[in-house]
Amino acid sequence: MLGEFPLLLAPMEDVSDPPFRAVCKEGGADLMYTEFISSEGLIRDAAKSRQKLDIFEYERPIGIQLFGGDIGNMVQSAEIATAVNPDLIDINYGCPVKAVACRGAGAALLQDIPKMVQMTAEIVKATHLPVTVKTRLGWDDNTKNVVEVAERLQDIGIKALTIHGRTRVQMYKGSADWTLIGKIKENPRMHIPIFGNGDIDSPQKALEYKNRYGVDGLMIGRAAIGAPWFFNEIKHYFKTGELLPPPEMIERVNITRKHLDFSIRWKGDKLGIFEMRRHYTNYFKGTPDFKPFRTRLVEAMTQDEVNSILDEVVETFSEVTVV
Repeated sequence: MLGEFPLLLAPMEDVSDPPFRAVCKEGGADLMYTEFISSEGLIRDAAKSRQKLDIFEYERPIGIQLFGGDIGNMVQSAEIATAVNPDLIDINYGCPVKAVACRGAGAALLQDIPKMVQMTAEIVKATHLPVTVKTRLGWDDNTKNVVEVAERLQDIGIKALTIHGRTRVQMYKGSADWTLIGKIKENPRMHIPIFGNGDIDSPQKALEYKNRYGVDGLMIGRAAIGAPWFFNEIKHYFKTGELLPPPEMIERVNITRKHLDFSIRWKGDKLGIFEMRRHYTNYFKGTPDFKPFRTRLVEAMTQDEVNSILDEVVETFSEVTVV
């Protein structure tokens, strides 16, 4: 289903929504995840959490990612998620942000491995779908327990494990350390796919880490923001050893239009245009003297207005190469 060496789109809060996933799918992503969804929010039937369950046929294979600190709530939310028929359920044991970790969810479970194992086991029992996990190396430098975590989670039935090469305390600072990810791949007890995550920001690095650490696939997060074509760039480099030239301005604009169109179709005119505003800077990053256009794009109130400004962008920057 996923091919020999899949490239996964990370579940990123306020980024990995259906419109962004649509352009990443076109850009070569093999497996994508929803934004992480609060188990408590699902059980309370909170509108924002429910909307994050929206998945579409063109996205498949797609996983729904859940987080929470209460085992009963997580089981119930897994049952709710299963009913919308994703391809898998993913459990978030990696989110480092305080609002999540302080509620005993996300990376907080790295401080309570028995509870993590129990929670995972109950979720595996509660759904017929494959269950996967995303986690980190450990809570801090003194508790890098992911090698033990990997074995124990595999033993209770998870089908794949994604590891971000940082501790919770690191947040997103410093460099990702893939050494332990490589050790898990070398562990003769391990037989499930292991996906690596953290700092893959170029096709060259993707190939280097694939070869050095022996992972079964890569999860891409921040590098895909503003560059949903990044997955195809990696695939091209793997196949040919050559870098694709950066997209020309007309290509960037066309992808921006597609993203906007999906956003409006999914969320309606007003919210679709509003939520698209965070993406303009990223799509045109590195374009010289772009600030006046960005300001106008952010202030535009209608799709026609945005498209008119994008027409001007093509005319103004058609000869500019953005690196």
